[in-house]
Amino acid sequence: MTADFKADPAFDAGSVIVMDWPLCQVRLQDDSRYPWLILIPRRAGLHELEDLTAAERAALMEEVLKAGDAVRVLGEAAGRPVQKLNVGALGNVTAQLHVHVVGRRHDDAVWPDPVWGRGAAMPYGASGLQAAVSRLRLSQAD
Repeated sequence: MTADFKADPAFDAGSVIVMDWPLCQVRLQDDSRYPWLILIPRRAGLHELEDLTAAERAALMEEVLKAGDAVRVLGEAAGRPVQKLNVGALGNVTAQLHVHVVGRRHDDAVWPDPVWGRGAAMPYGASGLQAAVSRLRLSQAD
């Protein structure tokens, strides 16, 4: 969206860029326990939803729904179909505006609690991460 957009470096520690959508950079959280995407609106200086225009807020909601579809694709591919989508824009640790879209199952390790701060992440590993990113990109090519 803007030339001066940069994702907070904290995102690099636990996620990888998958693609850019019209509003957001789409990132995959590197935690194989959950199919999990992070959407970061590509505008500098955003902290709250109110920092977006009305049109951008509407676009963000559409991208959240699109991310939900992509998260379901990841869950299906892993043999763990998503039963519930969790969507959150917390920003308590990383203030830059971003939205988490997480696929949950009633039998996941921390159900019904939130995923944040619960247990250690289980990274995909290089080949698993590459496969998940490829699967996501292919699912959006349709």
